[in-house]
Amino acid sequence: MMSASALMADPEELIPTRDSLLSRLKDRNDQESWQDFFNTYWKLVYGVAIKAGLTDQEAQEVVQETVITVARRIPEFRYDPAVCSFKTWLLNLTRWRIVDQLRKRKPEFGSRRRKSETARTPTVERIPDPAGMDLDEVWNEEWEQYILDAAIDRVKKQVSPEQFQIFALRVFKEWPVMKIARELDVSVGQVYLAKHRVAALIKKQVRELEKKMT
Repeated sequence: MMSASALMADPEELIPTRDSLLSRLKDRNDQESWQDFFNTYWKLVYGVAIKAGLTDQEAQEVVQETVITVARRIPEFRYDPAVCSFKTWLLNLTRWRIVDQLRKRKPEFGSRRRKSETARTPTVERIPDPAGMDLDEVWNEEWEQYILDAAIDRVKKQVSPEQFQIFALRVFKEWPVMKIARELDVSVGQVYLAKHRVAALIKKQVRELEKKMT
């Protein structure tokens, strides 16, 4: 079982292709491949569990139990997107581990939680019945965000710090072009060029990662 410190570690930059990684996971003694799997997918599973209304500790348990379940069932999994993609398979395993955590709660826990206003209350209200829980929308949102974050992290290491700073100020901070040019002492043309180049690279990485991880 992974330690708490490993759970909170940043994911590896290199995301292995899904078919090659899944093939290697069939060997339970391949610790390097299992660490790759954990580093690649733990944050996705954890994020979905949190949005489903679980506590940090419960979400960590979901991650651990999901990895254990993958280890048990990976020998029977056959990668065939036409039948069941890895993305859907992993969602189903995660869904049941979330349900398990909700079932473990004491009856009074739910009533106390409803009385307290939390940031996750709207999500919990959307999926109030664990037995009929539908996490597809939440899963897809987390999946898309995870892919985007991974793509941005890759591109950040491919371009110069100045180019990425220009992109971040324009896209994330929504600074006006003239302000960026003035503050960074660059031309307006450089601002437009950097934004366009970084955005194009991110889109390319998103497409590549989607192919690898679906």
